[in-house]
Amino acid sequence: MPNLTYIEANGNVHSVQANEGTNLMEIAVANLIPGILGDCGGSCSCATCHTYVDPSWVASVPAATDEELEILEGALDVRENSRLACQVVMSSALDGLVVRIPHRQF
Repeated sequence: MPNLTYIEANGNVHSVQANEGTNLMEIAVANLIPGILGDCGGSCSCATCHTYVDPSWVASVPAATDEELEILEGALDVRENSRLACQVVMSSALDGLVVRIPHRQF
């Protein structure tokens, strides 16, 4: 099982094991990670699962779709490494992935 780390804006760290094929939003919700709401249930329509992929992992995560980029336009504090957690699917290639949760999500 791959490992995944969520870091809250205040520095609290949550390391979890993740099932391959599950998106980062579902993993966060199942593990009660604060700041990841997933109000739309993972349909890429709300941006309540906005995260920042750690810069060292950006090249390893598949690129965002046009649909995801459009939804991110409505999110707060968007950066080059912003991603919707519902659109990133965990795989063995992402074992050790680190994502940060924006301050505005709390």
